[in-house]
Amino acid sequence: MQTSDEEIQKLREHILAEIDLTREMSDTEIRAIVSEKCSIYGKQKFLKLSEQEALEQYLFHSLRKLDVLQELLDDPEITEIMVNGAEHIFYEKRGQLFESDKHFTSKEKLNDVIQQMAGSNNRMVNEASPIVDTRLANGSRVNIVLQPIAIDGSAISIRKFPEQPFVMEDLIRFGAITEEAAEFLKVLVLSGYNIFVSGGTGSGKTTFLNALSQFIPREERIITIEDSAELQLIDKPNLVRLETRNANTEGVLPITIRDLIKTALRMRPNRVIVGECRGAEALDVLQAMNTGHDGSLSTGHANSCKDMLSRLETMVLMGMELPLPAIRSQIASGIDILIHLGRMRDKSRKVLSITEIAGYEENNIILNDIYRFEEEKAEENTVHENTVHRAMEKVGDLIHTEKMIRAGYCLDGL
Repeated sequence: MQTSDEEIQKLREHILAEIDLTREMSDTEIRAIVSEKCSIYGKQKFLKLSEQEALEQYLFHSLRKLDVLQELLDDPEITEIMVNGAEHIFYEKRGQLFESDKHFTSKEKLNDVIQQMAGSNNRMVNEASPIVDTRLANGSRVNIVLQPIAIDGSAISIRKFPEQPFVMEDLIRFGAITEEAAEFLKVLVLSGYNIFVSGGTGSGKTTFLNALSQFIPREERIITIEDSAELQLIDKPNLVRLETRNANTEGVLPITIRDLIKTALRMRPNRVIVGECRGAEALDVLQAMNTGHDGSLSTGHANSCKDMLSRLETMVLMGMELPLPAIRSQIASGIDILIHLGRMRDKSRKVLSITEIAGYEENNIILNDIYRFEEEKAEENTVHENTVHRAMEKVGDLIHTEKMIRAGYCLDGL
């Protein structure tokens, strides 16, 4: 038997009437009330036990959790959830997009969930501030756009992260990078090379940045700076996590990535990690890299390493009008290594290139490819499989080895 939305809403109202609003009730107490009401309803409507249990779960999630989204959030195989108004929910599972058979009972319920998401992280979303980035208690990244900015209904995009963050060994096992290339990157991080990770949306930049960060020695002081805290650094006791803050209508001033970078440099960091460069803060990141803060890490959106350089130039110009040669010189002297990630047709994510910024000559940044991913070609007269085979090859050698030598490492076997 299918329980209608109207019947569910009535049952929900009966449950709400039983809840003591004068005190904080535990999940166990709420679940007991839900179970009792659903048991009575189930006997009246001759529901199967499985139907009654599903109804209990649904109502508990609508009262205590994030309504119809909770089941998707609890599924470890789901990596992204997209809400397009109250009626349409999509999710990504094992690299494929699916439409959920669930939906919100009303626009009001969707907006209740949106306010719950924003409020849990002390963020405000309303008509005056209809776009917000926030995060859930489990670390998932959330972007919210309210109607009418989202024309067909308020939209939510949720990027989930694993409970246990992936380390480099996991990425090797998944085929995202070879063991040889990973060992090379480990030595670069230990030696204090400034590394910038680029890639498109969903290419795994945050995951890879997190894996790289695990190579940082335990005793070093690390400052992370993010719009919404996503990085999950393990076993790093001297860690300070900084997060931006939006302005609001009550007079609270914004705290930007640029503000946090300037603050971080006064906190005696060994390493500064900026989750993502999107605008004028690129200038501050480069200045930090050029003023003795070696081992800095950051990411940015781009389609290739060369494209990332062009985007960095544009981002710096957002912060200050500088001659292009001066910007390129700052980039070349600040960033040591570019790592580019991509998402393949089989939905796998791979390191496509590891490139050294070798210098700056005649107004051009000189790039030196060290590792490059090249897909294995299908044999003649065969249909190319949908699976992308790994073929990451070493195509060059590191030119600037000074930091590595000072740190006591060598390139033998790398």
